[in-house]
Amino acid sequence: MILDSFKRKTPEEILASISNLHRGRLKIYLGAVTGSGKTYHMLREGQLLKQQGIDVVICAVTTLQRPETIEQLGNLEKIPSIHWFKDGIEQKDLNLDMLIERNPEVVLVDGLAHRNRAGAQFATRLEDIKYLLSKDISVITTVNVYELAGAKEMAKKLTGIEVTETVPSDTLELADEVRLIDVTPETILSRMAEGNLKVNQDKSVFKRGNLGVLRELALRLVAEGVNDSLDKHREEMGMVGPSGATERILVSVQYHWNGSLYVRRGDQVAKRLNGDLLVVCFHDAKRAMSKEKTTFKRSIVKLVDKVGGEFEELPIVSRRSIPKILVAYATEKNVTRIVLGHSKHTRWEEFWKGSIVNDILRRTKNIDVFLMADRAEHEGERILPAKMTSPINETEMFRRLSNQEVKERIGEIKRGKFKVYIGAAPGVGKTYTMLREGNDLKKKCIQVCIGLLEAHGRKETLAQVNDLEIIPRQSIHYQGLVLEELDTEAIIRRAPDVVLIDELAHTNVPGSKNKKRYEDVLEILEAGINVITTVNVQHLESLNDAVHQITGIKVRETVPDDILRLADEVQLIDVSPQALQQRMKEGKVYDMQKVDQALSNFFKTGNLIALRELALREIADDVDERLESLERKSSLRGPWRKKEVIFVCVNDTPHAERLIRRGFRIAYRLKAAWYVNFVQTDPRENHDLNKRLEVLKKLTVRLGGKFEIHFSEGTNQIPQVLAAKAEEAGASQIIVGQSKQFFWEELWKGSVVIRLLRLVRHMDVLVVADYDPNMNI
Repeated sequence: MILDSFKRKTPEEILASISNLHRGRLKIYLGAVTGSGKTYHMLREGQLLKQQGIDVVICAVTTLQRPETIEQLGNLEKIPSIHWFKDGIEQKDLNLDMLIERNPEVVLVDGLAHRNRAGAQFATRLEDIKYLLSKDISVITTVNVYELAGAKEMAKKLTGIEVTETVPSDTLELADEVRLIDVTPETILSRMAEGNLKVNQDKSVFKRGNLGVLRELALRLVAEGVNDSLDKHREEMGMVGPSGATERILVSVQYHWNGSLYVRRGDQVAKRLNGDLLVVCFHDAKRAMSKEKTTFKRSIVKLVDKVGGEFEELPIVSRRSIPKILVAYATEKNVTRIVLGHSKHTRWEEFWKGSIVNDILRRTKNIDVFLMADRAEHEGERILPAKMTSPINETEMFRRLSNQEVKERIGEIKRGKFKVYIGAAPGVGKTYTMLREGNDLKKKCIQVCIGLLEAHGRKETLAQVNDLEIIPRQSIHYQGLVLEELDTEAIIRRAPDVVLIDELAHTNVPGSKNKKRYEDVLEILEAGINVITTVNVQHLESLNDAVHQITGIKVRETVPDDILRLADEVQLIDVSPQALQQRMKEGKVYDMQKVDQALSNFFKTGNLIALRELALREIADDVDERLESLERKSSLRGPWRKKEVIFVCVNDTPHAERLIRRGFRIAYRLKAAWYVNFVQTDPRENHDLNKRLEVLKKLTVRLGGKFEIHFSEGTNQIPQVLAAKAEEAGASQIIVGQSKQFFWEELWKGSVVIRLLRLVRHMDVLVVADYDPNMNI
């Protein structure tokens, strides 16, 4: 790690630091739509600041008469705004003169995109706020995602919503802190049905599909901003290699007729994985480009620009230098996956001339290599995926359900509703929000009980318990100790409308009825009881490797990703790393004696930024999956293929789990069937191997895949067996691990991976890199 803490500051940096001392701070609460809770949270923060002795006032705040928001006004001092009317609707402008004269430390103000009346000192509220900041007055404000110029066109394209009042695309970059207030469409629609959400805007905004689209747009927008801050932080700390939080796809093309096909496939991969797209082409600048190549270049550059990628031409010294230059470029750009075509050489040509693909595979560290099949020879140009549609089958409408199907439908109807609050790390406020919702539900005469609460001594959280009924835990004797766990049977006997259960990923004490708490929750849901619970993003099984790469910590307690898919609602609690670290320092997360250790380990700034981005992207994907299930016409991640089958090849090494998790994530995003395959070469009974295979099978089944064991007469036959089984399964993509052999071993014994690649050139192949922690420093 390169430390810059002792680097001398430039005169410009010193002047900038001094200037910032006399400038107010700006915090923006961002939401998907009106009614998401931005004003509520802004006012609540104002109350907390006031309790800490900060001078806070409000001006031009709009509550829309929502009871919860009005309650948060409390005794906050109000500076009268300037009222005027536009198209019969009352407007509020900031009273700048009174604010400057009053000179508070912080001003709370709604509607960042608001346009002022004719003749006002400034035309927009954003300019008002910049003026206040220049006078050393801090501002906390609110904005909806579709009011950002950069998101306006996307929102219009996907929802038909058009707005007139916007702020520039770079507005969020002006803020010292941006916090997303995530809320599910179900919650918004519930607020409307209860009459707690009165709006003056186009009602089409509040269609369920549009709410989902705008929510996803907000999640992705904040994730991009977080990624920029993560890149900056890693650069300052001297870190190299992928962060583990996001994907960067590098496509290597030639100025050839199929170059555009590679770009389009790379764009598809980037969109489905929420990554950035980079495209490079090697060219000898000393040689004049033919007319044909010039045409292809113009076409490729235009296409890359159209899909929002970055294009760069790299100099070529010799053919053998390409792998070294490409891998060095990928490492410098923090690329996570290189996309290129299969080698078309025979084994002897590869030996004689050298193989670019093989050399790239030998050189890459922490970078996956995606070899794209040339399907044009086999089945026409099936490169661009077709949008999956599910037309209504009239015969299905009238088909009589079987007894089993009737039973399953009845079970779904009887099952309780399931809501999950998810966060990037402990201490973001998941439990607090869960309890607050419990109290809100109780006010509506809904029976709410606390099944299990882990407050960790946090006073704010404990204060939210109020008079909610707590169901006592069950006592379990284990190794001479008496430990407490969730009492599932007691909850089912009590049968409340809603039960609040903390820490979904918890592993129960041996001797409990169920091994994991999520299994307890499933049992409670089956009993028809609604459950609200909490979990951190690092506990999702398929993200285990990414979290390990980010933090260096192997999370042992996980939940299957299907548990999240099972939830009726998944809501993110978003907090900036700086705010979370400040809460830590104030002792609001852990005991003070644990704070320093936590801040120097899991809660390091880089870890928190990366985990926050991971959480934002994961929930954005979840939103997109739910919208796609509703057969939405457009997808922020682009279309997917009509039929994909993922074929994962594993051995008995520790790398196998990583391949299985990767296979699941790819299959899930492509709506694909997926299989995990192991080839056994020794027919003799092997207890250790059987035990290892059982572990791999359990992980595969837990994630929804199918585990298969095949047999061959020797190691040399493994590639042929895998290729034949992949063909038999109709595989469209094969996933294998990077070869661990040295170059001389590959020459002498032959590499299973390299030999398999020669046999499956008509299929896409993803070669997953084995993670090297020494690269990510």
